Amino acid sequence: MARPQRIPRPTVKRLSLYLRELEDLAEHQHETISSKRLGAALGLTDAQVRKDLAYFGQFGHPGVGYRVPELIGQLRKILGTDRNWNAAVVGAGNVGRAIIAYQRFRRKGFDVVAVFDDDPAIIDREIAGHRVRSMSDLARLVRELDIKIGVLTVPAAVAQEVTDRLIAAGVRGILNFAPVRLDVHDAVAVASVDFSVALEQLAFQISLGVTGSLDEKGEE
Repeated sequence: MARPQRIPRPTVKRLSLYLRELEDLAEHQHETISSKRLGAALGLTDAQVRKDLAYFGQFGHPGVGYRVPELIGQLRKILGTDRNWNAAVVGAGNVGRAIIAYQRFRRKGFDVVAVFDDDPAIIDREIAGHRVRSMSDLARLVRELDIKIGVLTVPAAVAQEVTDRLIAAGVRGILNFAPVRLDVHDAVAVASVDFSVALEQLAFQISLGVTGSLDEKGEE
């Protein structure tokens, strides 16, 4: 499987969309799909689908299209979700609790194995089967539990400090829900989820009468 040095970010985002659509097809016992049908399901052209997948190799079969189970396996391998990743949630507030209880993460290969907070009123409480641990335990448990991903659901004022501690402990990637840009000096991978930005984009679409997904428009 080819893996070039740089993959366009919109392509990587679309890979997740392809995988989600293919998994739905597999649940409904579909064995094959064409690039045209896969693209149409997501509001994309068949040429865009083929271009995205061509970055990683040739997965289609003449006269058949794509074999759904096979392409699911390839996309999971490309995205790194063909194996389990241990994750820690830092911040046991409302957002953190929702993430801890979200069972779909485990089905996607992400296991929340530790939860941390610095609030004495929360420490040692149990949330969705996890005992909330003190921040003083973070470095030790990251190493002991082989935690590779930190899910950050803390206030913006402390997000950078917590990020620095996660990096120092050996975390490789951070899913950031804090409304602040993190400085990681290319030490780890960061994906940020900003609810306010998403709502602003939605308001923009509504105000202009734009329908469909803004993320997929005009991207190559």
